[in-house]
Amino acid sequence: MHSYEVVLLLLAVCIALGLLGRWLRMPYPILLVIGGLLISLQPWAPALPPLDPNLVMMFFLPPLLYAAAFNTPWKSFRLQLRAISLLALGLVMFTATVVAFLANWLIGLPLEAGFVLGAIVSPPDAVAALAITQRMKLSKIVTTILEGESLVNDASALVIYRMAVGCVVGGTFSVSEGCQTFFLVSAGGIAVGIVGAWLVLRLHGWLNRTHLADAKLTIAITLLTPFALYFAAEHLHVSGVLAVVTAGLIVGQQCPRVFDPEMIVEARAVWEMVEFVLNSLIFILIGFQLPVVLGQLGDRYSPGELALFASSISAAVIGARIVWVFPGAYIPRWFDRQLFGEAAPAPRWQNVAVVAWTGMRGVVSLAAALALPQATAEGLPFPGRDLILFITFWVIFATLVGQGLTLPLLIRWLGVEKLTEPESPDDAQIESS
Repeated sequence: MHSYEVVLLLLAVCIALGLLGRWLRMPYPILLVIGGLLISLQPWAPALPPLDPNLVMMFFLPPLLYAAAFNTPWKSFRLQLRAISLLALGLVMFTATVVAFLANWLIGLPLEAGFVLGAIVSPPDAVAALAITQRMKLSKIVTTILEGESLVNDASALVIYRMAVGCVVGGTFSVSEGCQTFFLVSAGGIAVGIVGAWLVLRLHGWLNRTHLADAKLTIAITLLTPFALYFAAEHLHVSGVLAVVTAGLIVGQQCPRVFDPEMIVEARAVWEMVEFVLNSLIFILIGFQLPVVLGQLGDRYSPGELALFASSISAAVIGARIVWVFPGAYIPRWFDRQLFGEAAPAPRWQNVAVVAWTGMRGVVSLAAALALPQATAEGLPFPGRDLILFITFWVIFATLVGQGLTLPLLIRWLGVEKLTEPESPDDAQIESS
């Protein structure tokens, strides 16, 4: 079967499963992953090669992150910046550390390889989180925090991932150099995003002034923008993820000033179709990776050992988020009260519980695992590479399906949809968690 036939077949399956998901009232990403997994196990299923990490990072991720950032209100994002930072930076580092030490103790992975695994499974996936929560009537504050976290945490996790892989491959690591690299890569990505957004807005402004603006041309430019920003940032060895997210936030804020309403409506329709197609292909391809993962694993571990290792890491990932989120929602307010004499009222514990349980992993984790080098600089096999890939797939499946299916039940049980919304930005800041 030719590649274009496989793509068309996958799209047809995605549409069918999407319709089934609407009928079952089930989030379509979960159904696509399960459907892809079940189809991949059938003897008549097309044999797909391993998912190319570069395809994910350079083709799928930029437009999806850009669209999510574009639709995130900057004012809401700024009001929740502390909560978002605690999750996107602090929680990622905390989860990576917990997983690293657990993998070292339980599995026997070298600590450096443990940090590689921790960095891979630490960031909740932007695509998965938005696709599952977008139809739920969550508080705007909770939605902003989850969207903001998922936009930024990929960047922090990938920086830790690169440093950990470099340590395993090269055998050396410096904390000071690591912190410096983290700062330079992050700041550089933000700078590229700011400059790129300024250039894009200037270009659209010039097209409007010279009456050269056309809906089709303008939409084509918006589709090209995230790819150009991502490639430019990666060429400069800074964070392409942060460049795309930063530009998306800025352009989204300035959108009403630059684009006329009719063009915005047309562009939104095109972008919604692009997002649906890319999202659908991503999730069904995740399901199709199980034979690839099992094929690389071999028979070095018994099924019981694999289940123990993967289940323990999955539980650690879920537990680390719960342990971090609840103190992170209340302790900063205690410090505010001690330092400044006043603090915002504590957030509703129901909202905190929803944030703590919304930690679905996705395609970025799988792409990072598949991108691991086969050998170190000394020519030795990368320690635990195949096991890391298997555990990553298990964590993705456990969080995406397990947490994704139970999240609506948790929301209804907690009565989150019935809670009243704050009526002003100041109230939103008070209610933030």
